[in-house]
Amino acid sequence: MAGATQGTGRVNFPFPYTPYSIQEDFMAKLYSVLEAGKVGIFESPTGTGKSLSLICGALSWLRDFEEKKKQEEARVLADERNGQDKQQQLTSCSTEASNCQRSTAELDWITEFIQKKEERDMVDKLKEKEIRRKKREDRLEKIRHNVQLKYASKRKRLEDDETRRLLQLSKEILSTELGSDVLEQLDHEEEELILTEYESEEETKVRSGLDEDDDDDDDLEEEHVTKIYYCSRTHSQLAQFVHEVQKSPFGEEIRLVSLGSRQNLCVNEEVRRLGAVQLINDRCMEMQKNKHGQKSEGEETEGKKRRVSRAVCPFYSYEQMQFLRDEVLVKVKDIEQLVALGRETKACPYYGSRYAIPAAQLVVLPYQMLLHESTRCASGIKLKDQVVIIDEAHNLVDTITCIYSTEISGSQLCCAHSQLLQYVERYRKRLKAKNLMYIKQILYLLERFVSVLGGNVNQNPNTQSVSPTGTELKSINDFLFQSQIDNINLFKVQRYCEKSLISRKLFGFAERYGATTVVKTNRENQKMAGLQNFLLALHPGPHKESAVQCPPVETEDGQLKMASPLMQIEGFLSALTNANQDGRVILNRQGTVAQSSLKFLLLNPAVHFAKVLQECRAVIIAGGTMQPVSDFREQLLSCAVGADKVVEFSCGHVIPPDNILPIILCSGPSNQQLEFTYQKRDLPQMMDELGRILGNLCSVVPGGVVCFFPSYEYEKQVYVHWERTGLLTRLANKKKIFQEPKRANQVDQVLAEYAKCIKHCSQGGGPVTGALLFSVVGGKMSEGINFSDDLGRCVAMVGMPYPNIKSPELQEKMAYLDKTMPRAVGQPPSKMLIENLCMKAVNQSIGRAIRHQKDYASILLLDHRYARPSVFSKLPQWIKDRTEIKPAFGLAFAALSKVSTTFPSNISLMCEINFVVRTKMEGMSDRMVL
Repeated sequence: MAGATQGTGRVNFPFPYTPYSIQEDFMAKLYSVLEAGKVGIFESPTGTGKSLSLICGALSWLRDFEEKKKQEEARVLADERNGQDKQQQLTSCSTEASNCQRSTAELDWITEFIQKKEERDMVDKLKEKEIRRKKREDRLEKIRHNVQLKYASKRKRLEDDETRRLLQLSKEILSTELGSDVLEQLDHEEEELILTEYESEEETKVRSGLDEDDDDDDDLEEEHVTKIYYCSRTHSQLAQFVHEVQKSPFGEEIRLVSLGSRQNLCVNEEVRRLGAVQLINDRCMEMQKNKHGQKSEGEETEGKKRRVSRAVCPFYSYEQMQFLRDEVLVKVKDIEQLVALGRETKACPYYGSRYAIPAAQLVVLPYQMLLHESTRCASGIKLKDQVVIIDEAHNLVDTITCIYSTEISGSQLCCAHSQLLQYVERYRKRLKAKNLMYIKQILYLLERFVSVLGGNVNQNPNTQSVSPTGTELKSINDFLFQSQIDNINLFKVQRYCEKSLISRKLFGFAERYGATTVVKTNRENQKMAGLQNFLLALHPGPHKESAVQCPPVETEDGQLKMASPLMQIEGFLSALTNANQDGRVILNRQGTVAQSSLKFLLLNPAVHFAKVLQECRAVIIAGGTMQPVSDFREQLLSCAVGADKVVEFSCGHVIPPDNILPIILCSGPSNQQLEFTYQKRDLPQMMDELGRILGNLCSVVPGGVVCFFPSYEYEKQVYVHWERTGLLTRLANKKKIFQEPKRANQVDQVLAEYAKCIKHCSQGGGPVTGALLFSVVGGKMSEGINFSDDLGRCVAMVGMPYPNIKSPELQEKMAYLDKTMPRAVGQPPSKMLIENLCMKAVNQSIGRAIRHQKDYASILLLDHRYARPSVFSKLPQWIKDRTEIKPAFGLAFAALSKVSTTFPSNISLMCEINFVVRTKMEGMSDRMVL
């Protein structure tokens, strides 16, 4: 592989084929931003090879950086050796001179001593680092070329499996012979539900006596090398990126590790069957805790019957995870290959991949794992002086906002209170004072939350009516005062929930006893029966369909069980620890307490993203459609980095200028001005004019036409109107009509039938020339699906899809921006936010058409408001440069006809296959988890 060498002012980048000029410009700008340690906003349209440009540009910089670092370290070590030789020669002279000047130069001597000590420490550190690096490279090289090591490891795994099988067989024989032990085992399972003694951080001291497994874990840790963290939105996008790395010139040399959630990486079927993300996380952590707790508990006294040990994960093995870690670093693997390797090696892919992070040069991970601080820390991700690349970042602001926003319903609050109260009644005598104190605080918090919604926690939330209904917004402090919980330290409560795993214990308790079993305690039967009746009211049988239940989780046999709602409530408690000005609490009172909810809305995502910016050496925010970029500058970057540290780069498309025809259409065939505002779009003449436009389009555009509506409701309204007027029938005579379904599981079928129809029409030569697809902006088909070639020869955008400004969340966000952001020339920040949200959605939708160099399509923006300078400027540069504003329909129709006759029809079988593959991959692994 040719190296990236500095030539005459440019870097020569290794590339699998001759790159486009825009790719060379992209890589050169990326290299310079990383070298300067800045923040870059990069826009490269889909179909221009953005992924390969990111890979080759960033990894070329990383290799050059590492080479420079090695050379500098070698120079320092060489200077140190030369300095030692000179020091020996000058020892006698320096000693005599120092004796003469000791009284007058005491301070200089101390300063010089400190400086030399720092230099020696740095040299020692470099030596240690060099030894560790050499040791790691030798180990990986040995694994890469020595097949016998793999066979030896496999043989040891088979022996371990046989040992476990024999041990299990012995246990089964003993349990058959000693039937009395069964009751003991059941009792011991209940022991796992009891909270262990809790110590706060202030009380916890560093203990010197660590068990063997802790030492093993430390051995797996290494010093972090300089690396690049690459994150994207979905697991299928990450898998696609990894495959691009494998095909690149760096595929054989780079040390890459793919990270994912436990839900994606767990190979323990017992844990996987829990289904819910939080349950899997809690169960996994509990099993690790059991593993570390076994040795500290010690052996039971002699003569006493031994109880069955607590469940531990058989895949959490130091030796096997060490082997998996090295295998991951030796050869590039995606998530699916990593899981397959974990099953083969009987090692946990989740922890094994985490142990590979320090030595990895490229870490591939989902958005949430990097952007959520606690998840980042728990995963062992250290951003200090590292590089972060965030791809598909057009919705980065919304992603951060959603990650740190949370909502809980009144039924969840009441359910959690009931479960926790019964848990305390059952195990009161077994719980330590510290546990009882925190549980009492949590119960009080739940009571106050229900009270602020207008209900009583001791009554059925389904029958408690709420008055007055409506939505109320509060600052965090106002909500704490109104709820009368301002005297409780939420930081400590949050820490307790995290460390004690109380939500997991509560889930096990509810799972064990269910909603219909009376839990026997030493308390008065009447009191317990009352609590049990209340829980029955929360979880009635099928005859009470209106009752609210706790969140369901699918079990191994396909049935549903109830998860503890306390898991979600913990997220709300964590959100309340944000700064007062950075968020709002929304009290949504609707009908009954069960239907009401509390929601935390994050207003300032920059405060969370600032931590990433401050730690990293450089941050790259990339995407196919990044316009308008003002959102990134003002809502994410302004509070952490100066304007001079932000670099913007936008490249054109690889298609010829004639292959795309963007048109802003101001009026229709009957000269009706196109203005699909909320007040005018319902007019019959406006809907009729839209129908006439589409009728003319279908007459001249071959293949597929995709029409985006601003909402499902308006699409349905127009469809019904056209049915009544007969216009829909006339359209169906030219193109077969498809509608985007609301249900996600129906999208694949609609897309398959749409593509099949277009292919059939191109070969049949009948009156129907293709298909017309009605889609919705922000819906299932406006992002992530490619309408390339004949699947999308024309994309029409009906009106401007402004968000609902009556939404309380949006109104609060607008007020926040007006208060905190400087006013732009001509319009307030709130108006810019609305316009930016609209144009971001438009840009994502119209970018579906052009997907590769030889593709062609027309884009129609059906509203005269697109011609306004403030709106027009927010279109992607490669579209804006070629956009024509047509005041009359006749001019636009002539241009469309010319395009249709210039280019031949072309059905790409690949594009038909693309969305099927995408769907399968996303259906398998596109779960957004923390």
